[in-house]
Amino acid sequence: MHETYSQIILPFASSPELFEQYTNASGGLRTGMLMEHLDSLAGSIAYKHMLGPSVETLGRVQERGFYIVTASVERLDMLAPLYPVRDIRLSGQVIYAGKSSMEVAVKMEALNPNRGEETLMLGRFSMVCRDARTHKARPVNPLIIDTPEEEVLYKMGESSKNRRQYAALQALSRVPPSSDEAADLHATYLKYGQEDESLVRSDRVWMGDTLLEKTMLMFPQERNVHQKVFGGYLMRLAHELGFANACFFMRSHVTFHSLDGISFTQPVPIGSILRLRSQILHTSPPGGLPATVHVRVVAGVVNVQTGHEETTNDFRFTWAGDDGKSTPRIIVPKTYQESMLWLEGKRALEMGAQIRGNRIRALEGEQ
Repeated sequence: MHETYSQIILPFASSPELFEQYTNASGGLRTGMLMEHLDSLAGSIAYKHMLGPSVETLGRVQERGFYIVTASVERLDMLAPLYPVRDIRLSGQVIYAGKSSMEVAVKMEALNPNRGEETLMLGRFSMVCRDARTHKARPVNPLIIDTPEEEVLYKMGESSKNRRQYAALQALSRVPPSSDEAADLHATYLKYGQEDESLVRSDRVWMGDTLLEKTMLMFPQERNVHQKVFGGYLMRLAHELGFANACFFMRSHVTFHSLDGISFTQPVPIGSILRLRSQILHTSPPGGLPATVHVRVVAGVVNVQTGHEETTNDFRFTWAGDDGKSTPRIIVPKTYQESMLWLEGKRALEMGAQIRGNRIRALEGEQ
């Protein structure tokens, strides 16, 4: 397991030239660009597991006989602020290997000369191996476990995979909401969902009115080794669109809390027209602090001849308001489909708060 470990050092504090390439309008770091690096790192680690630590270049995919793609990103949780700007280390390793898939755990750390290292972000990527000729699943190398610490990591990766499979079975696209979720949804309808034109509701926003989108042409400069658009680049585009939508809704600057999940269903071809649609799914309750907002971004490739659009990615993010105020407005669904998305957002906010709390307490216990 330890042979798959890899790291990248980004010397932002000591290299003004590098910092200039990553700085945002507030003088901090662009989170989306760091996510792009993490996706690239996870892919490199997966190839390192398959090829061995001594191989330095991938070579041609057809000659290797296989290729690796990102199947999903389970979570990326921000545990500490990126500011003040410091040198950053991105690291990761394979912690679990199944038949044709691998779980890659990644970490982002700030390197403080006087105070040591500080964990900023933790996350997990699910990578799958495919045969270069048939594009079917290909077995991956087994993971060798040498220490009790690696055994703990392996069980963590196995648990992550099992939890993801269980969550897929419990998805609202498969089973109905629980009685408690149905009651919450109905209570929201009774309080906010009445379409009485005589009532002016400044605190209500219909989910359908939060749509924000952009359309882009995919250029070859953003291609990966498979001659498709690099997944990390798509992650950055989705993050930036979702950030803008969260700011519009919260009416303030927002801070990234978590990437709650990404599904990669289809590759995005070079030269295609990509449409990104962002929508607010849920918010923290009125009066609740911190004020959080859950955002969905869906990416799709548009066929210019037919106008048909095929979904390629589904991104879920959570941001929190920076102004210290509670959520100014509440999201209200109109249709049954929007109601299911509303409940998905509710689940994501509740789970994210629990996971971040557990991870922060665990890190504090290590100090």
